[in-house]
Amino acid sequence: DGAICVQPCSPSFHGETSFVCEDRKWHMLSDACASLDVQSLFQVRMLLCTYFGLCHGKPGDGAKHFGAGNQSCQADFACIIPDILSSPGIPGNIADIVELLKKISQVLSVNVTRGKMQSYSKIANHILNSSIISNWAFVKDRNAGSILLDSVNSFAGNLLLRNGSESIQEPFIATKGYSIHRNTSGKSFDFSMEFNSTGNITGHVMIPEEELLRLPRASKAISIAFPTLGAILETKQLDPAFVNGMVLSVSLPEELQNILLTFEKLNKLEQAGAQCVGWHLAERRWDPGACAVRAHNVTAVVCACAHRRRTYRSFSILMAPAAPRSSVLDYITRVGLGLSIFSLVLCLVIEAVVWHHVTKTEITYMRHFCLVNIAASLLVADVLFILAAIVHNAALNYQLCVAATFFLHFFYLSLFFWMFTLGLLILYGLLFIFFKITRSVFLAAAFSIGYGCPLVISILTVAITEPKNGYLRSGACWLNWYETKALLAFVVPALSIIVMNLIVVLVVVVKTGRLSVGEGCKSQDLSSMIRVCKNVALLTPLLGLTWGFGLATIIDSRSLAFHVVFALLNAFQGFFILLFGTLLDRK
Repeated sequence: DGAICVQPCSPSFHGETSFVCEDRKWHMLSDACASLDVQSLFQVRMLLCTYFGLCHGKPGDGAKHFGAGNQSCQADFACIIPDILSSPGIPGNIADIVELLKKISQVLSVNVTRGKMQSYSKIANHILNSSIISNWAFVKDRNAGSILLDSVNSFAGNLLLRNGSESIQEPFIATKGYSIHRNTSGKSFDFSMEFNSTGNITGHVMIPEEELLRLPRASKAISIAFPTLGAILETKQLDPAFVNGMVLSVSLPEELQNILLTFEKLNKLEQAGAQCVGWHLAERRWDPGACAVRAHNVTAVVCACAHRRRTYRSFSILMAPAAPRSSVLDYITRVGLGLSIFSLVLCLVIEAVVWHHVTKTEITYMRHFCLVNIAASLLVADVLFILAAIVHNAALNYQLCVAATFFLHFFYLSLFFWMFTLGLLILYGLLFIFFKITRSVFLAAAFSIGYGCPLVISILTVAITEPKNGYLRSGACWLNWYETKALLAFVVPALSIIVMNLIVVLVVVVKTGRLSVGEGCKSQDLSSMIRVCKNVALLTPLLGLTWGFGLATIIDSRSLAFHVVFALLNAFQGFFILLFGTLLDRK
């Protein structure tokens, strides 16, 4: 890249020190580049720095860097740390650093000293930081997380213990080691680590005393904890689940085959059963056959796991997602969105054709103006919903996913704020009969509420969370929840508007259902009931009350019935708007 020029068979290196092709170092470099499949300038720079101390080299500095710098860098390769830590956590750099850690574990893992392990941990910690975990979704190699786990386990397994123990801790990776022998009482490793800015998470590894009696000689036990790696390792199960605790790895003698692990739950609100699992090295998947649940409560899970050095060395807990996966839900979503998009286009076409005939009075103009903007916002939001899913499934670039999420957030908020505007308009028509507002005042207020408020909320959300890489959630082009709670920027306004519009419907019910004093014949009661039911049916989809059924899915997140009802009501909202807002309008 212009900083280092290497020509192994040239008579001199920048005219200073002569090297010949038989020089051992050039053979080392040539062999290393050939066998390690160097693929980028970043890797070349890190490789030169690691093997030869050529760090931040300048033309003409070859002799100096090939000297003592080489030995000090190989001792703990701390010379590459500044370059690593200054690199942004973008997907390309993540992939390169994973590859670098893999190469180091393959070539430089003999006699891993404390200094080496500290440097290695700093590099791994940089790409395991909770602020950039969402960027892993855009790393091309889907096995990058598994490669990182294998590399760290392999490297840490060769850690030399000083005075019988060792402990090296970074915020997002920690390594502990102890000398063990058959007379040792049950040995344990305790970890308390940062998961995100909200607090710590704990893990515990216990080697039972009866297992230690199997040891024929003194040995060592190493354990590594990863609080964020679970979000990267894919479950690859038919029933999707997510890792709900830290990943704990162990490196033990072959004779020790059973261990106990305690995992604190990341998400303590879920009441679903936990599943203890081990990471299968060859198949690169979580295997429930490696562990069994010993104890389970609201905050923690105790697992009994089988340790096999060639198969299972890393363990964690899986929790089923809040929403049950079902082909019925997928079918409802696809059909509902397709029908809604068609219905909304038809709604807008009809409104355009009959606009001059149905907007002759101020109040009808305002009503239809709100209806058109509700339909337009939902139409764009539904189309973006599909595009966001395509963008994520195609693993396209991060910026495209951020853009899709921003506009999806904005247009769904616009939908709710226009429904809120319609609710205010209904209240105005019912309660302020003698107070008239001009069309210009209405348009200014409506646009400020309908598009101004969503725009401010959307911009603030991305501006506050994106610099910390906390805008997107892992696994979808949508707002983050676990790390930054960015999703609240959608949930809070939406639920607030649903509550306000529910009050509007109650006012309408009271106003339209009121009977004259002294009149109570059955025919009047029936017509009043019909009028109330019709008004509720008309207003429910137009004011977004169907979204309130989302609360039922929170109260009982495992109920498929609640999710089906929610999907039916909201995937088909566009059709309901066409039916109740346009087709059933007599004018």
